Amino acid sequence: MNKKIETKTNILFGLFIAAIIAANLIGTKITRIGLIEFSVGIFAFPLTFLITDIIEEVHGKDKTKQLVFSAFISLVFVLLLTMLAVHLPFAERSFVKDNYTQVFGTTIRLFLASIIAFFIAQMHDVWAFNFWKEKTKGKFLWLRNNLSTIVSQFIDTVIFMFIAFYGLTPKHNAAYMIALIVPYWVLKMVIALADTPLVYLGVWWLKKK
Repeated sequence: MNKKIETKTNILFGLFIAAIIAANLIGTKITRIGLIEFSVGIFAFPLTFLITDIIEEVHGKDKTKQLVFSAFISLVFVLLLTMLAVHLPFAERSFVKDNYTQVFGTTIRLFLASIIAFFIAQMHDVWAFNFWKEKTKGKFLWLRNNLSTIVSQFIDTVIFMFIAFYGLTPKHNAAYMIALIVPYWVLKMVIALADTPLVYLGVWWLKKK
């Protein structure tokens, strides 16, 4: 592999792992813009699908699977560290006792849900992108990017919502989950369509020697 392309690929690997970890760490905050309420993690998470499509377009599905597995191992590592940190006793001089446990204790369930949803959705994205690349004979990058990402985002949203929130309170039933899933998926779909030019830009940047 060209050395400059290898360096750029490593940068994308780093951004991918940073984005998925950041999405989990900051994702417990819900913000509101206009009439829409959503997790602030949504600003980081779509970047992962953007990067996998760029990597797969240039390097193929095997390299992209390496990326997904690397991120999966990183997420499991962070989850284990978080669980350890939450369950260790506080020292007397610690000044974040209640807030720390409240924030990171809740994060554990969300993290677990995110890891499972992430891995399944990303593996589907890798498969779907390759499937459509073969069907289109390497043409229509915009179509492959959006078809693979939109379906994968739906898979991710459904799995995450049910594992993270189903049964949390009496109102968190199947109907409520659907009410949460639909607007989140629509918002992710809009972001996926909007980032299509960035896929072309990323592929050009990665191939450029």
